Amino acid sequence: MENQSTTDQLKRGEFIRSLGLSSAALMAFYCMGTLTSCSSKNDPAPVAPTPPTTTPPTTATGLTGNTETAKGAINFTVDLTSNNYKALKTAGEFVKIGDVLVANTSGGFVAVQRLCTHNSLDGLSYRLNSNDIGCNVHGSVFATSGTVKNGPAASALRVYTTALSTDGNKLTITA
Repeated sequence: MENQSTTDQLKRGEFIRSLGLSSAALMAFYCMGTLTSCSSKNDPAPVAPTPPTTTPPTTATGLTGNTETAKGAINFTVDLTSNNYKALKTAGEFVKIGDVLVANTSGGFVAVQRLCTHNSLDGLSYRLNSNDIGCNVHGSVFATSGTVKNGPAASALRVYTTALSTDGNKLTITA
């Protein structure tokens, strides 16, 4: 039987990586303590990795309230003087906020569901030239009232109520 020198031996981490496990799988083993029981004197103690730094989500400047249907009824206010939303003061501009598409149409502000009713895809945009809402995924077209002008979508978009403040600087959208 041949003696192997210590330089020929694989360390625990190298062995596991040679099996093709990802770093996430390795971390799961380390966190569960599975790999600590098979360490040898020559292996350095495992070092816990530093978790990635994440910035907690914050509310966008110029926006207050609930913008997502999953969290209850839509009810939010947009500050049109905010850098994030001041473009909405211009006719033809639109933004997607949470589950809602808000547009400054030729007839005033309109707010509709963000996803097309055809396949629930996020392809809707307001088109000033034709004063409608088009889906660039499959070609459905909706009136600003939410009704279907051209399919393949068969059902109307949900429309939300919009109310502009008297000074024209705040837009409230409600279900």
